[in-house]
Amino acid sequence: MLVALAANLVIAVAKAVGGLLAGSPALLSEAAHSVADSLNEVFLLAALRRSRRPADRRHPFGYGKERFFWSLLAAVGIFVMGGCFSFFQGIEALASGSEEKLSGYVAGLIVLGIALLAEGGSLLRALYQVRRQGGTRAGLRDPALRTVVAEDGTAVLGVSLAMVGMALHMVTGQVVWEASASLAIGALLVYVAFRLGRDARDQLIGEAADSEASGRIQALLRAQPEIDSVEALFTMKTGLDSALVAARVDLVPGLDSEHVEDVAVRIKRSIARTVPEAHQIFLDVTDHRAQEAAESPAATGERGGA
Repeated sequence: MLVALAANLVIAVAKAVGGLLAGSPALLSEAAHSVADSLNEVFLLAALRRSRRPADRRHPFGYGKERFFWSLLAAVGIFVMGGCFSFFQGIEALASGSEEKLSGYVAGLIVLGIALLAEGGSLLRALYQVRRQGGTRAGLRDPALRTVVAEDGTAVLGVSLAMVGMALHMVTGQVVWEASASLAIGALLVYVAFRLGRDARDQLIGEAADSEASGRIQALLRAQPEIDSVEALFTMKTGLDSALVAARVDLVPGLDSEHVEDVAVRIKRSIARTVPEAHQIFLDVTDHRAQEAAESPAATGERGGA
C-alpha cells in the first residue's frame, strides 16, 4: 500500500502540473481525484494498523470497527476533495471558457495515458486480492479492500472521461466537452463517496451479521434438545472477522441450575465452532411461561385484574 501511495502522489503532481500548464479543467479535476486517493491511502493504512489492536478494558470488544471509521473518512475525502472540486472546475470552465494550448494538451494526454496504465494495473492487483480472499462476495466484505477497488475503478473511469473530454476539446475547440467531463467525474466521485459512506455508516451503527451466519446459529439453537424455544437472536459485526451473538432462549422444564450451566457452555462452544467469527457469545435463559404470567392481566392489573 505504501507503493500505491507513492504512485498516487507522483501521478497527482504530474496531473496538477499538466493541468496548470494546459489550463485544463478535466486534468485539474483528475489531479484533485489523485490527491483524494492519496489521502485515502493514508486513512486505509491507519485502519489496517489500528483495527488489529487487541481488546482492552476500555474497548472490551476490540478495535475491529476502526476499519469502518477510517473508511468513512475516506468516503468524505473522496466527496470533498474529489467530487466538489471537480464540480467547481466544470462550472468555472463553462462560465469563463478555456483557451487551448495544443502543446500543453498533448503533454496532458500523455500524463493521463501513463496514469491510465498505472491505475489499471492497480485495479487488476486489487481484483486479484479480492479473488484470493474468496471472490467478490467474501473479498469485498473488507471495507479497506472495498474502498481500494472503488477508488481504482473510479480512477480508471475518471481518467478515461478526462482523456475523452480533452481530446474533444482539442478537435472541436469547444470547452463544453471538457467541462462536461469534469462534471461527469464529479458526479462519479460523489456517487462512489455516497456508497462507501453509507456502508461505513451502517457498520458503525451496528450492522447484523450476514443472514447465512444468523440462519446457522438459529438452526443450531433450535436443534438443541434442552431448548424449548428461541425467543430472540441478535447479532452485530464488531469487526471484519468478528461478531457479537446474543440469544434469549427458553429451556425445557425440569433442568437444575448445574445442568443449565453445562448446557449453556456446550451451546456456546457449538456456536463458536459453527460460526468462527462469533467471538463474543451471550445466552439469556428465560422462562417463557413465567414471562407470560408476569404480563397477564391479573399480574398487571389490567382488564379487571387485581
